[in-house]
Amino acid sequence: MISSKELFYAHLAQTSPAPMALEVEKAKGVYIYGTKGEKYIDLISGISVSNLGHAHPNVVAAVKQQADDYLHLMVYGEYIQGPQVQLATKISSLLPPTLNNVYFVNSGSEANEGAMKLAKRFTGRGELIHANKSYHGSTQGVLSIIGSDEFKQPFEPLLPGIKTIEFNEMDNLSAITTQTAAVIVEPIQGEAGVVIPTQEYLKALRAKCTAVGALLIFDEVQTGFGRTGSFWAWEQFGVQPDILTIAKGMGGGMPIGAFISSKEIMNTLTHHPVLGHITTFGGHPVCCAASLATIDTIVKEDLISAVPEKEALLKRLLVHPAIVEVRGKGLLFAVEFENSAFNFEVINECIKREVITDWFLFNDKSLRIAPPLIITLEELEQACMKIIAAIDAVLTSKNSSIVQ
Repeated sequence: MISSKELFYAHLAQTSPAPMALEVEKAKGVYIYGTKGEKYIDLISGISVSNLGHAHPNVVAAVKQQADDYLHLMVYGEYIQGPQVQLATKISSLLPPTLNNVYFVNSGSEANEGAMKLAKRFTGRGELIHANKSYHGSTQGVLSIIGSDEFKQPFEPLLPGIKTIEFNEMDNLSAITTQTAAVIVEPIQGEAGVVIPTQEYLKALRAKCTAVGALLIFDEVQTGFGRTGSFWAWEQFGVQPDILTIAKGMGGGMPIGAFISSKEIMNTLTHHPVLGHITTFGGHPVCCAASLATIDTIVKEDLISAVPEKEALLKRLLVHPAIVEVRGKGLLFAVEFENSAFNFEVINECIKREVITDWFLFNDKSLRIAPPLIITLEELEQACMKIIAAIDAVLTSKNSSIVQ
């Protein structure tokens, strides 16, 4: 009989020559269970998706209830559907009055695609500016605004009118002019390896965009929904965007995203042409129900208030001579080593010890830690001890590529 693993390699399109290939039986809370009795502690939350952990009962109940009521009915925006209306209202209540209009999509890439179109349509300008080592998705449009030539060059030509600036560099802000439709940045860069800007930089970025009439887009696909210790990362800097993009932790494990702006800005997609942005499955009622349950759980259980203590524990425990630097905000951490080879050996050793970690696309010498918000201090301490043990094991291994 052909195994699931064989079928996986035969029929599932692969994204790399060496996928992790963990065979999963079930997942619950902060744990993923293998088919041979393995019990992995998930320190990456499906890349900042499962902020409530896996199969949270509130999310599961909401999904089941909505599935009984109705599934897909019509392309986005034509019917009044309770889950969409309730979710848009809830999200708006967690944002300032200038961010009161929500367009639901299926993913972070789609959210950023929509935001790019919206900025061009509203301003009548064609230039978009992004930061070096930024990540905004993988579709053809947003590929033009990610900060990695290695990822972009094989798919060129991409969109024209794109500028790249250095993140957190004041003197680069002069690149923003009256030709600029929008500047899109992550308030905390994720795939660059958790790069945290200064408040002064983000304030200056906001001021420059306002001065020249460019829109400021914050990509909170990875940092939203409590991940960095506040509901939105931008709240910690006191800088508001004109457009906000969200996804990942939004759905409690279900696929959903959105771009958000003011009613005035968003209305430009309704005419010249009509249906300026279209999605068939965006705002799927089951996904919206899951998202509403996710937000309600985060807020009502006050999960974000416990994040600073967990952040402090990570900073206290992740200490080792082989660690070059630890960067983190809330429960989004990068543990940097001397080189990528050592990092990948540590990641593999962690898997052997039933701890799931990962690397960053544009900083492969750094190990990713982004556990569910529900992780306990005890579980976090156990995981950190296993990471330290994995580092020690790699250092002492005969096959280690690192010279001590």
